[in-house]
Amino acid sequence: MAGEERRPDEVEPSGDGSTELGELIGRLTADEHLDRETRGRLLGRLAGLLGQNARRAGAAGVARGRWLTDVLVEAAPHIPIRDLETLQAHHHGLMGEELADRLVTVAANSTTAVGAAGGALAAVEFAAPPLLLTAPAQLAAETLVVAAIEVKMIAELHEVYDIRVQGTGTARGAAFLTSWARQRGVNPLETGSLTSAVGTAAKSALRNRLLRTFGRTLGTMGPFLTGAAAGAALNRSATKALAAKIRRDLAVVYRGDDPPDPPDPPAARHGSPRSGR
Repeated sequence: MAGEERRPDEVEPSGDGSTELGELIGRLTADEHLDRETRGRLLGRLAGLLGQNARRAGAAGVARGRWLTDVLVEAAPHIPIRDLETLQAHHHGLMGEELADRLVTVAANSTTAVGAAGGALAAVEFAAPPLLLTAPAQLAAETLVVAAIEVKMIAELHEVYDIRVQGTGTARGAAFLTSWARQRGVNPLETGSLTSAVGTAAKSALRNRLLRTFGRTLGTMGPFLTGAAAGAALNRSATKALAAKIRRDLAVVYRGDDPPDPPDPPAARHGSPRSGR
């Protein structure tokens, strides 16, 4: 209503459930200053919507990860991506590696907070056994939000390294989702790197990555608040490891750095059993 202040965790409902899911995921990735209570409410609301959506998708699609993949693909255009000028203004004029460092820190803090908020929510649910039935939806919500935060980080790192990915929101979303799934930077000159949809092979990689992330969020289901600590630590570590891989990849394209030499095969290091050495 006009003149009425909205709570920070409110998202205007829309007639399309998938659109509201995308808006909620976008909201959870957009604000790095959400307090734990607000973040927990948003995660709870997202879990509720996901539970309804999963029932419509059917057990087979949910179990194989196809449903979770489709939800993330639909949410991708709602992930707020800032251009380089906006990033520099937001981070007080930082540039280059310092700005990249800051983006990684913010993303790691955000995924840490998601793990902590999810763990705290799980602690409450363990105190009320009937609510354990909501656990799968909660895990799905955490998984999607962590994935979206990392996709946002990857997209903004491309801006910092001056690798502009052009195209519609859908095409850019597909490119950065594929980048997240494969843990590789986007090379705009590579044939087929920019399409309007996530291809079959990329969707398979995305599904596998989501399922691994889902498995990681199982740590948040520990009793009491041990899950909050575990979820926070696992998310921070995984986000920083992903960022390191993406930055190494982007440095090769942006600065022309030589890629690191692959490790020698065991036979070369220790001598082949048939070489007589």
